[in-house]
Amino acid sequence: MVNFFGEYTVKMDDKCRLVLPSTFKSFLKDGDMRFVVRKEIFSDCLELFTFDDWNAESEKVRAKLNMNNREHALLWREYNREIALVTPDEKMGRISIPKKLLEKIGVVKEVVFVGIGNKIEVWASDKYQNSKLSDGDYLALLEKTLG
Repeated sequence: MVNFFGEYTVKMDDKCRLVLPSTFKSFLKDGDMRFVVRKEIFSDCLELFTFDDWNAESEKVRAKLNMNNREHALLWREYNREIALVTPDEKMGRISIPKKLLEKIGVVKEVVFVGIGNKIEVWASDKYQNSKLSDGDYLALLEKTLG
């Protein structure tokens, strides 16, 4: 499993491509540059998982489901809805995320890539800035969660 960290602001080019930060590329050990991208459930951002991490995570979910059960089949369909496979080009590291996914999170021109453990979040720059907790709210959440 790859662990990403750091924040990087990137401007989208005229062809709606984003340059994957070189620091994130350096975290990839085996050279497999494929990412699965989808809308994050709890926040107004996208998630990028390495292809291998996505397969491992989705297999954990799939293993808990019975595809002969209607609700499980519906859950699996929604889990896999609106995902895309993206691969940075070798020359510049540009990725083309489907426009409808970028529109879902409100990207106009500038995004922030945020490394969060085994995934990279992609945020519209303004929404990322607005999502920051105040120091007091962050401390309260830490105390509530960790005691």
